[in-house]
Amino acid sequence: MSQIGRMPIAIPENVEIVNANNNICVKGKLGSLEFNFDSCLNIDISDGQVIVSRESEQKKARELHGLTRSLINNMIIGVSEGYEKKMTLVGTGYTADASKGNFLLLNVGFSHPVYIQCPDSITIKTPQPTEIVITGIDKQLVGQFSARIRQIRKPEPYKGKGIRYSDENVRKKAGKTVGAK
Repeated sequence: MSQIGRMPIAIPENVEIVNANNNICVKGKLGSLEFNFDSCLNIDISDGQVIVSRESEQKKARELHGLTRSLINNMIIGVSEGYEKKMTLVGTGYTADASKGNFLLLNVGFSHPVYIQCPDSITIKTPQPTEIVITGIDKQLVGQFSARIRQIRKPEPYKGKGIRYSDENVRKKAGKTVGAK
């Protein structure tokens, strides 16, 4: 039995879950999310808990058991609390500006500014010119979009310049040294 898959998920009082024809819909104060799960799994919603179980011991059912439970848990957390990623820009003249409507403007050392279009379900704020805060209800979308922003200018190991997560640790390398005779 899957260690993660057999744990029940507690449903907060402000979250509503509906299971219909292998499609689960989770609604909360921040929005709603839907997920189609495989028919080899059973999802039981009762007594303020969600329990994911599998019908057989086939390899596919065992693989999807813990995954489905984690995805449903992430949906419940997303519609009740939301997800947030913080990023910082390190480098002289590196700035970010989210006041351009649905776009994020980045000046990160290129000869031109970089514009990134934001998905509809994600909110981007720039409290300071060197900070980016990405919030949303879908954990995968928030993580994927922040990874896409980081990909534009990854932190380099010699000076540490680039776009990084606020809790990321960049290991610096020693540069070239002049050999002594």
